[in-house]
Amino acid sequence: MRKCIRCGSDMKEGCAIKIEGGGNGIVLSADENKLFGGRIGKPKVAICPNCGEISIYIEDVDKLK
Repeated sequence: MRKCIRCGSDMKEGCAIKIEGGGNGIVLSADENKLFGGRIGKPKVAICPNCGEISIYIEDVDKLK
């Protein structure tokens, strides 16, 4: 469970980023020079229900190694 860096509350994990007006999503890549290579995955979002703070994270950090 992620803790909010602002207020210390438990955050709601597993939320997603949606882009209004477009069908494109966001994918994180370890190498900006590769068009499709080096993909780490889709970012996840955790939201604090107490203060509204958001945290963007990836679940599989092993791909960074």
